Amino acid sequence: MIADRIEAKWIDSFWETIDLCKVAKDQKAIILSETQSRDVNVHLAELALSRTGAEFFHLKVPTPTQQNTPLIRSSGASLALDHQPNAVKALCEADFIIDLTVEGLMHAKQTGDILKSGARILNISNEHPDALERCRPTEDLKERVKAAAKQCRQAKQMRVTSDAGTDLIVNMQDASTVGVWGWTDRPGTLAHWPGGIVVSFPAKGTTNGRLVFQPGDMNLTFKRYFESQVTFVLENDYVVNVEGMGVDAKLMRTYLADFNDPEAYATSHVGWGLNKGARYEALTMYDKRDTNCTELRAVAGNFLYSTGANEFANRFTQGHFDLPMMECTISLDGQNVVKNGQLVD
Repeated sequence: MIADRIEAKWIDSFWETIDLCKVAKDQKAIILSETQSRDVNVHLAELALSRTGAEFFHLKVPTPTQQNTPLIRSSGASLALDHQPNAVKALCEADFIIDLTVEGLMHAKQTGDILKSGARILNISNEHPDALERCRPTEDLKERVKAAAKQCRQAKQMRVTSDAGTDLIVNMQDASTVGVWGWTDRPGTLAHWPGGIVVSFPAKGTTNGRLVFQPGDMNLTFKRYFESQVTFVLENDYVVNVEGMGVDAKLMRTYLADFNDPEAYATSHVGWGLNKGARYEALTMYDKRDTNCTELRAVAGNFLYSTGANEFANRFTQGHFDLPMMECTISLDGQNVVKNGQLVD
């Protein structure tokens, strides 16, 4: 465990990232947190944001009561603003929001209205600042992500294969693609830090095939590396079978089934990591309370498949898996962008 105390270098990391968001002195900013947010990150955000000279205040809401569902971890679909209309109204009146909710606003039901109001949201993932420091965003990372997002938007088909037997095909023609490099400086947009990833949200009925997870691939919801083979069979977006004999498959089958929600089996997004500063072995270096695993989604060359919420297909659910896979080949219209887990320049 790393000490939760303020370090000057962490204030600098937060300041550098917030400064990239171009918060002007005449803009209104809000730090959004909840009672279970990581206190050290809240304090660092306050200290860093004060350097901008902008007017800001701290909006803290109670962490919601746990529901009678499986445990929720790293869903990106915070419930902290449910039944909080006054808080949502205040956020809609802001220019810049630092999101420090535990789960994040990426897929929250209120996020669309907040963004439509013109506010921009920087989600600082519930990571220890030690990891955030290592994954500071850069202009170079932004250019790599923008180029990858352009490729996805122009593509008609994504195909993902591996020597282990993965063969997934995604129709990209009506997919919505988002590139995240770690900061946002445009009204009506959301970014998260750590960044360095491109993700596409496929339209309904456009994802089919097989995903074969191998030991060493990652289940970020469970905060563990796969230790045994698991196979997903997908038909028209939905995981129709979870094959495997080990603990990994058993845990996944039980977890998904306990939501009692068909949308928990649906495809959320597909994409790949581009952040060469994100470390594959990071999950072995932190206690589980000190990591939210966002860094692992951005590891350069991983293929990220995720189940659950897909607002572009009008699907909302608390069931969610982020599942980065190593050693895959990703092609767009037959052109490799990742080959055997390595970025293609």
